[in-house]
Amino acid sequence: MKDISIGSWAYSIGPYADHPVPWNEVITKVSCLGFQGIELGGFPPHPNPTDLPDKDQREQVKDMVEAVGLRFSGLAADLWSQHLIDTDDNSAYLAAFRANLEFCVDLGIQGIRVDTVQPPTIFDQVDAATARSRVVNTWKQCAAEAADAGKYVTWEFEPGFAFNKPSDIVRICEEVGADNFGVQFDTCHAHMVAAVGARQPGQRETLPGGALELAQKLRGKINHLHLIDSDGTLHNDETSTHAPFGEGVLDFDTLLPELNRNTLPHNWWTIDLCFWPDAWEVTARCKQAVDALNAK
Repeated sequence: MKDISIGSWAYSIGPYADHPVPWNEVITKVSCLGFQGIELGGFPPHPNPTDLPDKDQREQVKDMVEAVGLRFSGLAADLWSQHLIDTDDNSAYLAAFRANLEFCVDLGIQGIRVDTVQPPTIFDQVDAATARSRVVNTWKQCAAEAADAGKYVTWEFEPGFAFNKPSDIVRICEEVGADNFGVQFDTCHAHMVAAVGARQPGQRETLPGGALELAQKLRGKINHLHLIDSDGTLHNDETSTHAPFGEGVLDFDTLLPELNRNTLPHNWWTIDLCFWPDAWEVTARCKQAVDALNAK
């Protein structure tokens, strides 16, 4: 059986930005709903490296999570203010990554999430070859430093960020080539990338088998999973709509057996309700849906 977690950002950004749910309340309710873990969105108002610079502060957060019977399933690092593709100087990005990596070490979090930061329109400014080289070279260094710390790095591809075509995703993962580097396969992003081709620059690239075929192409390269449905739309024309289970088109009975062919460095399935209105109202229902899939 898989351990089930949920991303804390569902209750702090988007519809919750003006009234974020306090951290204590998030972890207490998640625990009461029977989750085994919480995936930390490492940005205010929830625990983050900047607001908690001291080890004793971080230890208190770790103790707080353990006290309610939860564990951390991962860290979504706040790197969005950095520049990755549109600069040949990656020192600021690496400094921010290192701060988040240290945060992972102090909190006992095993994996750290990254993305390509800039939107797909960045190719109007930077050619694809230069952009890919900058991403790959930076992530090689990130992966090496994470490996030294005993951590893994997972790349979440999605329509809202550059390199959102299936061939791009496979190629970049292969070019980084580190054992502790892989893809975070979010099922709604996979559908929007592989079946819809949302926000892809130039000629659209989709796969006849959609998310399932993309999962097959990425077999052995996936090291983290986010589960949520997709209704085939974008949220605010930017990123994939994270539709609650049963409100979309994904066939999890077909998709999950393929995803389970990957040997993950952990036992987590993470529910992602990013940007969903009234996420609290559907959290329990999503947990029940994933529990049913887990039983299968």
